[in-house]
Amino acid sequence: MLRTALALSFLAALPLAARAEQPAKPRQMLIISFDGAGDNALWARSRKLGAENHAHFSYFLSCTNLIARPDKAIYKPPGMKAGRSNVGFAPTREDVAARLDHIWQAHLEGHDIASHGCGHFDGKDWSKADWLQEFGSFKSVLTGGWKNNGLADREPSGWADFAKNGIIGFRAPYLSASAALEEAEKAEGYRYDASLVTRGPALPQTKQGEPMRYGLPLIPEGPSARRIIAMDYNLFVRHSAGVNNPSQAPEFEARTYAAFQTAFEEQYNGDRIPLQFGFHFVEMNGGAYWQALEALVKDVCHRPDVACVSYAEATEMLGTKEEAKTSSY
Repeated sequence: MLRTALALSFLAALPLAARAEQPAKPRQMLIISFDGAGDNALWARSRKLGAENHAHFSYFLSCTNLIARPDKAIYKPPGMKAGRSNVGFAPTREDVAARLDHIWQAHLEGHDIASHGCGHFDGKDWSKADWLQEFGSFKSVLTGGWKNNGLADREPSGWADFAKNGIIGFRAPYLSASAALEEAEKAEGYRYDASLVTRGPALPQTKQGEPMRYGLPLIPEGPSARRIIAMDYNLFVRHSAGVNNPSQAPEFEARTYAAFQTAFEEQYNGDRIPLQFGFHFVEMNGGAYWQALEALVKDVCHRPDVACVSYAEATEMLGTKEEAKTSSY
């Protein structure tokens, strides 16, 4: 803060012509994402939040959410029997129909629909071929989402192109990245990956001809300001050992908002490195983490020098790593 104040006082003392030569700060990017993208009520809630606050999100979809339980055998995970999934399947075709509508409307609204694979398996030991099989399953299930659920007459006219060309990003379940995953992502043509973890907010890693690689940052949280991955599940484990304790929801919400807001203001008043927060379509600890998220979005996304964007938009805005160093976004 002292450094910022000194810099502002220095600028104020400059002649107008010299002030004009000072480079403008880039817009502060806030990138919010949701893993799984299952619960239809949370689809509606997040879309409403985005619409009311000029925000776009990335939804990392698990494709088993587009398969009704009676049809689960159409998915075969790498090295396992058909019909296996760590996150289950949709309860009914009617449930899938509502989700397909949300996905399509979110796409039209400018949100980023991305891949979280299908069965939420830890692929740390998978081969490139295994990952390509999982990517193929995701694309097949997404492409056939309407038809496979008896809804062919309701499929939007642009769905096939969206399923083929509109999914440009991936996040590995459990953030379990590997060299084989990187090879498969490159072969698949993904433009970004969001499976890394970084010490703090960091620009994405870039390499010619490969996806941009983003990392959720470790941010200070709680009375002792211990660093933690900026994701709701990690906060849930820290706050209540992964056991729902809604009686303390106000305390957990306050702690979470304080951590998010502090991390945001540090970048906003500093180097303005893009800041990333991750969430799930689950209301843990009485909804404390979603409520903290909503408060932050409402507080910061209306600022004219803030861009609440998806990973897809950030990837377009940042370009190559060298451009990211000098771009005003």
